[in-house]
Amino acid sequence: MAVVTVIDVLTPDWLHIAPVLAAVPVLAAVLLSRRATAMLAGTVLVITVLLQWEAGSLGHPDAVVTLASLFVVGLTSLAACTLRQRRERQLRQVRSVAETAQRALMHPLPRRIGSLALSGVYLPAESEARIGGDFYEALRTPYGTRILIGDVRGKGLPAVGATSTLLSAFRELAYREPSLTRAAEQLDARARRHIAALDGAPDPESSAGPEPGALFTERFATALLVEFPPGEAVARIVHCGHPEPYVVRGSEVCLCAPEQPGAPLGLGDLLDTPLAAQDVPFRPGDRLVLYTDGFIEGRDRRGRFHDLAARVRAHAGRPLEAMVAALRRDLLHHVDGDLGDDAALVALERLA
Repeated sequence: MAVVTVIDVLTPDWLHIAPVLAAVPVLAAVLLSRRATAMLAGTVLVITVLLQWEAGSLGHPDAVVTLASLFVVGLTSLAACTLRQRRERQLRQVRSVAETAQRALMHPLPRRIGSLALSGVYLPAESEARIGGDFYEALRTPYGTRILIGDVRGKGLPAVGATSTLLSAFRELAYREPSLTRAAEQLDARARRHIAALDGAPDPESSAGPEPGALFTERFATALLVEFPPGEAVARIVHCGHPEPYVVRGSEVCLCAPEQPGAPLGLGDLLDTPLAAQDVPFRPGDRLVLYTDGFIEGRDRRGRFHDLAARVRAHAGRPLEAMVAALRRDLLHHVDGDLGDDAALVALERLA
């Protein structure tokens, strides 16, 4: 306003740039409060009247049209500002509800459980979302620390419902089942019951059996169950169709491929081979990096996949939380902030 006023005073009488002040209330409606927008719109009208009086054009038809136009622009900007603030309040309420639901659904990871240090990150595909199909949980049980990380196929409320079902089942089974493979089998059964309920099919464990054509389904979840038995320097892993974790020993990063991979949760009845647990040496100083496919399938503008192994190797010498923060930054930088899928990562370190 100051720049336009000075220029208008210094220019010849036949040139008036005061109508440019109409941009002021429009910009205020985007950035400022309703009160500030109204004050600036009124100030623009006063300045324009003073400039017209100084130029001797006050009361001329073109000057009246200019003032009327500024008045209409000011009212329109005030209405736009009111609508924007209302939408912002609604968005804050929705985000608050989503954050509350997220905390109730997926508990924050503890920084330490016994001799294990933990750090995790969750990145929803939608920037304003707080809930997605990826999930993780860490529990201290009588059978040692147990970790679950998984990825539900699909998005939206059905994925959230499946995530809730699996997490609640794991929290119960982790304390009840001494065997990690048995806990994974029970998770698969719970997932199949959830799928049957969604598809309107009979319970897969009932005597009626599945309906014809209901054997194959697109509803499933990949998962990885990890157990750290007390008094043993191993990590016991059960693979359920999930991406293989990385074991970090010093600067060495190794992919922990399963000896006997299992089917994703919800598809366990399609394979005859039972789930099996794999013991991986896990001594003080070792780290285990668990992740969902969002961390390895993110693509840059050239279509290249994110190389998580290389990034883990590059940050292996950092403290655990700093390493996780760096991996998060690397993924967002690689995809230029545009995630095509939810991404979750949990890193664990055995302390001395």
